[in-house]
Amino acid sequence: MNLTTYLLFAIPPLILGLLAQSWVQKTFAWGSKVHAASHMTGEQVARRLLDSGGLSNIAVERIPGSLTDHYDPRAKVLRLSEPVATSDSVAALAVASHETGHAFQDAKGDVSFRLRSAMVPAVGFASQAWMFVLIAGVFAGSVGLVQIAVALFAAVVAFSVVTLPVEFGASRRAMNMMTAQGIIAPTESPVARKVLTAAAMTYVVAALAAIWQLLLLWMSTRD
Repeated sequence: MNLTTYLLFAIPPLILGLLAQSWVQKTFAWGSKVHAASHMTGEQVARRLLDSGGLSNIAVERIPGSLTDHYDPRAKVLRLSEPVATSDSVAALAVASHETGHAFQDAKGDVSFRLRSAMVPAVGFASQAWMFVLIAGVFAGSVGLVQIAVALFAAVVAFSVVTLPVEFGASRRAMNMMTAQGIIAPTESPVARKVLTAAAMTYVVAALAAIWQLLLLWMSTRD
């Protein structure tokens, strides 16, 4: 497969990824204009859900940035970006509840969550190394090095696929918790669901793009 052909096949997934990111940002901005009737902030919601679920040991911290929210299973800390932690919008509550969902996955020993966490060290190395190995293989004319690069990238793809049930599971748990505890009103549920769906679709697009790129790399070794 020559460079031109590779680029023609590789560019569409990149465009889809950018469109997915744009969609989630626009959806979050739209959901941020809808203020929850409960008037709770994202930080308050996270704390309430954790405490009510017996996870008072999990700390909630604020971090800079936008949509940088995440749960750290090693430190047992839920970190919320300022726009989420301080806002009472339905979008902010949805994101905070989603990240809280990851804390519950960790506490309950969710299989997919554990598998993804176990893969992190190896995938961290693979994601950094595969491109260097590929370039070295191309310049050296070594099919063996190229095949190693493909194997390393396959680990990255596997991680993307394993991430899907983790993210969808956290969103499903978030919706259930928010509605069960009256954090969002029935009329606000569609807004929260749309925000969570948009966020989840970025992972779907990322996984599909990674699979497609892996196929291209594998095809390049067959030439």
